[in-house]
Amino acid sequence: MPHVIIEYSANLEEDVSPRDLVDRVHATIVATGVFPIGGVRTRAERRDVYRVADGDPSNAFCAILIRVGRGRDEETRRRVSQAVLATLADITADAFAKRGLSLSVEIQEIDEAGASRKNNLHERLKRGAG
Repeated sequence: MPHVIIEYSANLEEDVSPRDLVDRVHATIVATGVFPIGGVRTRAERRDVYRVADGDPSNAFCAILIRVGRGRDEETRRRVSQAVLATLADITADAFAKRGLSLSVEIQEIDEAGASRKNNLHERLKRGAG
C-alpha cells in the first residue's frame, strides 16, 4: 500500500500534464520512505463532468485520495499528506496563479476486514525483475 488516486477536472490539462502529475506524486510517495515501493500504485482519473464553486468554467480541481493499510500513526499520515500537497502545489503553481483551483489530499485507512489482496510485485522487485 498505498493506492494513490488522483482525480482532476479536465480543464486542468491545459496547465498540467497528467503523466507528470502521476510520476511526480508517485515519486513523492516513494521518497517519504513510509511505504515499500512494491506496494505503491498511482493513477489519475480525469473528470469531464464537474462543477467547481460558482460554476465558472475556468475553475478547476485536483483531489488526491491515498488509501493505506492500518497502522500508520497520525503524525506519519499528516507528514505524507503534506508532502504530497507540496508536490501538487508545485506542479499546479501556474494554474493556481491564473484560475480558481482547489487542491486537496486525503489519507484514508482501509478496513482490512473487507480487503483482499494478491500480488507478486514485492518478490519481483527483490529479484530485480521489475
